[in-house]
Amino acid sequence: MPQASTASTSRAPRSAWPALICWFAVFLDGFDLVALGAVIPDLLDGEVLGFTSSSVTTVSTMSLVGVALGASLVGVIVARIGRRKLLVAATALFSLFTLLTAFAPSVELFGVYRFIAGIGLGACLPSALVIISEHMPAEKRSRANTYTMTGYHVGAVAASLVALSFSPNWHIPFLIGGILGLVAVPLMWFKLEDDTVHAPAPVAVDEADQTPERKESILSGRWRAITIAVWVGSFMGLLLVYGLNTWLPQLMRVAGYDVSDSIVMLFVLNVGAVTGLVLAGQVADRAGIRRTARLWFAMGTIFLALLSLQVPSAWLLNAMIFITGVFVFSSQVLIYAYINTTYPDSARPTAMGMAASVGRFGAIVGPLVTGALVTAGIAYPWGFYFFAAIGLLGLLAVWIVPNERRVRAEIEEENDRRTINA
Repeated sequence: MPQASTASTSRAPRSAWPALICWFAVFLDGFDLVALGAVIPDLLDGEVLGFTSSSVTTVSTMSLVGVALGASLVGVIVARIGRRKLLVAATALFSLFTLLTAFAPSVELFGVYRFIAGIGLGACLPSALVIISEHMPAEKRSRANTYTMTGYHVGAVAASLVALSFSPNWHIPFLIGGILGLVAVPLMWFKLEDDTVHAPAPVAVDEADQTPERKESILSGRWRAITIAVWVGSFMGLLLVYGLNTWLPQLMRVAGYDVSDSIVMLFVLNVGAVTGLVLAGQVADRAGIRRTARLWFAMGTIFLALLSLQVPSAWLLNAMIFITGVFVFSSQVLIYAYINTTYPDSARPTAMGMAASVGRFGAIVGPLVTGALVTAGIAYPWGFYFFAAIGLLGLLAVWIVPNERRVRAEIEEENDRRTINA
């Protein structure tokens, strides 16, 4: 089976730069992906470039197909060029095409630009999480992952504020996101350590026997059930993240709220997400990742169901949305933390990349189904019924995974026996 390495677990961070750069890369990822959802009301109200509900759904889907493609290539590309070069290349790619999106002359080119940007976005996030996990000892990885992922939701908050401040000028979020990313690329290149030489090669999904010890793939032995459960959890978690970030403003418009109020709700949702990530990291380090993920998915499911109810008080509604953000968005990040804590170094890039890739298909399905509900005129309350059902499926997935500490203990015990027998 994949053997645990102690190198990265005992290594202290060499500097603050990897943490800062990975956080900012994830910030850019969140800003870029949420920018589209934040400007959808403006695109539809102004019939910009001829956008309709159907074409917005198509463009959102194209973007997320690109994201899934980019995430699926992480394990292969890392083995060839290393994490640093991949993160730099991914950031440059999505930043350039985000900038071009602001100047798209047609719906068709808008969609093409979003698809290509999506490829870079898909590779960016798992690369950043793997880099930061390898700069932290094992006992701090869950907190490091959740703290790094706050960047995504701070980026989402920033995109919402920019869209709200400059509405109906839909170009501005894409201009800002593209320029910030291109400015960050040289900093990433010079401040991240070149890992090409000593990075561990990722384990292929169907890796053959190797000597002197046999390494199982992430779909063999003990890892099969864990990997499948992690994939299901990642699929459901990212479906919720992208479904809500893409369509929440429009769902609330359908429910009768003003455009400005609906964008504020997107802002509140992501403020809750940042709060939830910080809280989840603290709780997971003390209570364990699996137990925390179960609680987070359960609470997220309850509050998604509650959002299907008409709430007369704006304060109460925003409080419910805030709490929804606290639990729903960090549920997905706990999946990543589980991977980084449970899988050994040699398997981690592949496990992370594949989980992110499968999750991105959920990210495609979420906006696609919600967009279909919007087009059919039944988005509210059925959109929230749909999201609550997905949250329940995510809860079932994390319910069956074994305790990460027990898995690590079993691996260490097996390694000790193997060493004695050798």
